[in-house]
Amino acid sequence: MNSTNMTLEYYNCNAADFTASTLNVDFQENQNRFLKMLNRGDLILDFGCGSGRDTKYFLEHGMRVEAIDGSIELCRIASGYTGIEVRNMLFQDLDEHERYDAIWACSSILHLPKKELKDVFQKMTCSLKPDGIIYTSFKYGEFEGDRHGRFFVDFTETSFSNFIKDIPSIRLKSEWVTEDVRPGRGNEAWLNLILQKK
Repeated sequence: MNSTNMTLEYYNCNAADFTASTLNVDFQENQNRFLKMLNRGDLILDFGCGSGRDTKYFLEHGMRVEAIDGSIELCRIASGYTGIEVRNMLFQDLDEHERYDAIWACSSILHLPKKELKDVFQKMTCSLKPDGIIYTSFKYGEFEGDRHGRFFVDFTETSFSNFIKDIPSIRLKSEWVTEDVRPGRGNEAWLNLILQKK
C-alpha cells in the first residue's frame, strides 16, 4: 500500500475520533493571522479540511470558501458541519489557474512525500491569484515516513527554507513555531508558514 492510500485509509477508519480531537480546539490565533492578510469576501481553498473546523470559521468571518479532502468520510462529516459541499479530491489532482485568493493547508499536505509535495506546491501556486497567500503547517523536526499508520514529512525552519529553494514561484513571508493545541499534546511542536506567490 502506498503512502497516500495508507493515510487515507487511516482517516476513513478514524474519521469520528479525528473529528472529536480537532473540531473544538482553539485555533483562532493562526486563523486570524491568516485572515488579516485577506479582504472580506476573498475566496479561500481549505486544502485538506478535515473536520471542517476552519472552513466554518472562515465562512462565519465573511469569506468565501471551497473545501476539499481526500478522505470520503471526512468529506461527509465536514459537509454536514459547514453546510457547504466538501469535494472528495486528492491534493495531486488540484488543477486550477489563478482562482483562489488564498489556500489554507493546515496540517494536511504534511502527509505527502517531499517529491510529491514539491509538485503539489507548484499546483497550489498556479491556482492562486497573483500575490496570493498560502498558510500551511508541519510537525517540527526532520522525520519523513510512517508514523502510527499515517505518512508524515516534518520540517524545521532550515530544512523548509532549503526545500522551497527549488520552487521559484513562492516566497516565505513569515514562520513561527507553536505547541500542539490538542489536549495532552503540548509537548509536540509545529512549524507554521505563510507563503506568497511571487
